[in-house]
Amino acid sequence: MTTPSPFYLDCDTGIDDALALAYLLASPFACVKGIGTVSGNVSAAVGARNTLDLLALASSDDVPVALGAHDPLAGSFNGGAPWVHGENGIGGVSLPTAAASVAEESAAEMLVRLAHSYPGTLRVVAIGPLTNIAEALRLEPALPSLVVSVTVMGGAALAPGNITPVAEANIWHDPEAAALVLAADWDVTLVPLDVTMASVLEETHRQSLLASSSRVAQVLGEMLGYYFRFYEDIYGRPCSAMHDPLAAALAVGAVKASVAPVVRAAVDTSEGAGRGQTICDLRGLYAGYPPVAGARCRVVLSLEEDFAPHLVETLLTLERAGQPVPVG
Repeated sequence: MTTPSPFYLDCDTGIDDALALAYLLASPFACVKGIGTVSGNVSAAVGARNTLDLLALASSDDVPVALGAHDPLAGSFNGGAPWVHGENGIGGVSLPTAAASVAEESAAEMLVRLAHSYPGTLRVVAIGPLTNIAEALRLEPALPSLVVSVTVMGGAALAPGNITPVAEANIWHDPEAAALVLAADWDVTLVPLDVTMASVLEETHRQSLLASSSRVAQVLGEMLGYYFRFYEDIYGRPCSAMHDPLAAALAVGAVKASVAPVVRAAVDTSEGAGRGQTICDLRGLYAGYPPVAGARCRVVLSLEEDFAPHLVETLLTLERAGQPVPVG
């Protein structure tokens, strides 16, 4: 029998965050113990509202949600990405308002509490800017010794950025926080654009979700319609990358990387053209990535197999809960 691991999810709940959340709820390898929100795709407050409503839709409203940082460590929140995720962050889909409200503790406080509650077993998945994780490190310097793994969706190792020529959005929104997280005394798995942009969800997959008897799967299919329209200009067809759910699947161990060297990594926190760039030392490429002394960052560059079928199959296992939610 599978024993699920305890997970803390840190997110900025837009469309692919919703997919990642649903994936973790459906996975037999994960038990979500808490969720923190941060400003990125949407504000932390809007992300918390979306998260609470999605949890209620999935009959998982017992999972606590904590409000995290509104602004990055330096500067202020820039308003999100409505052209990617819609004005409400979930593609214009209207969800029933959940009865639950956010926890009294902050997201950083929640992470520290869960790390002490599940020492040596808690797994952290961060799929938004890393402000809350950096704040948790400040609150509890021993945090790296308490968690068993940290998986971050972010960065671009060899691939181009998606918000500047070199910077990926999650890292760019708070480079100072990302720099602290990568410099901390723990091993980090980085899931960058190199692998997420090469992992594509197609219209056939979306239609499978829409045709499901699962209310959650149907709603995710509706959200993806908005997301696909954004990505159509990038890929030349209606489809999307699978940024956040891929990070979640790698964190639970349900999919495997084919190339994932452990290297030294840092973040450019300057105010120049390179701000937010994730600098991964991949010079070992030509020798098959030999071990690097002191390296702590595992950078996932490719997968053993296509991720989309596994994602859809997992999402379709979610139990049905009522009727489809209309798009507003």
